[in-house]
Amino acid sequence: MIASTLKATTCLVVASFIGTAAMASDAYGPFPVTVKGYSGDAENSVSYSGQVARHVLHDSLKKLAGKGDGGNNAAQLEAMLLAYFEGSEEDLEIIAPASKDGFPVKQSTVNEISSGKNIAGKFYSGAMLAWPGNKSGVEVARDMIRHAAAAEQGYDAVNGYDWAQLISKFTLGAMAYNQAVDNYLDEKLDADTKPNDQPYSEGAAYTGKEHSWDEAFGYFGAPAHTASLSPQQAYAIAKQTDLAAADANGDGVVDLKTEMVFGPAYYAAGADKGGTKSTSYLQTIFAAFRDGRALIASAEGEALTDAQRNELKSYAEVIESNWEKVIAEAVFKYAGSVYNDLEALKSDASDEKALRAYVKHWGELKGFSMALQSGKNNLGATAFDLNWLVGFGPAMPDGKMVSDIDAHGNFLREREMSFEDYQVNMLKVQKAMIDTFGIESRANDATAGLADLAKKLGTNASAESD
Repeated sequence: MIASTLKATTCLVVASFIGTAAMASDAYGPFPVTVKGYSGDAENSVSYSGQVARHVLHDSLKKLAGKGDGGNNAAQLEAMLLAYFEGSEEDLEIIAPASKDGFPVKQSTVNEISSGKNIAGKFYSGAMLAWPGNKSGVEVARDMIRHAAAAEQGYDAVNGYDWAQLISKFTLGAMAYNQAVDNYLDEKLDADTKPNDQPYSEGAAYTGKEHSWDEAFGYFGAPAHTASLSPQQAYAIAKQTDLAAADANGDGVVDLKTEMVFGPAYYAAGADKGGTKSTSYLQTIFAAFRDGRALIASAEGEALTDAQRNELKSYAEVIESNWEKVIAEAVFKYAGSVYNDLEALKSDASDEKALRAYVKHWGELKGFSMALQSGKNNLGATAFDLNWLVGFGPAMPDGKMVSDIDAHGNFLREREMSFEDYQVNMLKVQKAMIDTFGIESRANDATAGLADLAKKLGTNASAESD
């Protein structure tokens, strides 16, 4: 718990930092410097600018992934995409989120947030069996970038790929989620790893445990004043449509370091505001982060006791379980979107607009299903079923879908699937998210029709693969 003395000493500082947007004890920082013998001039020990820079790299990468012209600019675009993925010696322009009318952004280049950062070095490196080729997660991402650069506006109409969506949603899991739950909230909470009675690095204004916790928080992508925001306001900040909600300190611009909503927090807010049942993923995760950080600060630069570390781990468990549910909610939502798109395509499979929406939603579904498999939990049979039901590509109007990839990187389309059969798969995906993860928001819930549709087609209504 936050010590009463800590609340008293930090109250005025926090209030000054966030204005009147939230009560002092509700904000994520500032927290006092507790490093023993610190001789610098910092008054705030909170630091997660590197994680914000990676969110900006991700957002910019997603925006650029749809800029291909079908091959003429492929080499140039691929080099640009890789600069945002692999990192660059140049100070990269912030492509997104950039200033727009009614929503001015303080920073215009990535190095204004943090220099020397990349996505690739923080990307899931385990085998990603959800994608053809049996490659590691980071290798899959690089292949996706190559395909995006060669495609017309990031769209593969033959195989059914929206590369911007695939890259983006996969990265939200394979970078942000993976780093937070399988690194900073995992081994870095061990007593002998980044201990609290030593600075994180020489001369740092934060201890090992303080900064490790901050870095995990940074990957969640929530602003420091999240406690004062409704899900609708947080969602609008991410969409850059509510300056008043974003601008916590009232200076007229949005500081990406502390005031912006990025991917994971955006989807938590989206689940909270848009489902069939009220949820509070955003505030639950934020509160656990904030309270865990206050617990560390209350140790005043001493090594955490076993009791304190156990309490900290309990906060981490709340974060991890709810973050996993947020991703599962996204899988559920987009499986419902794909189901609805298929209903429209069954009436007119030649409708290009409907097909484009279907491919976009499938990219979001597939990307999040891959993200779900990027955490520290081995999903086992659930992952196997999910990969089979969603497939390596969507069922297309010709009745084919991607089944594998050859040695030259070409997609093979040998699996057959009707639209109606694929609809059953989408409903099975939704059922699996409920049964396995206990999700409650359930946007685009179509499961009521599972038994009837399965009966019509003579298939089993369970989530198992056939």
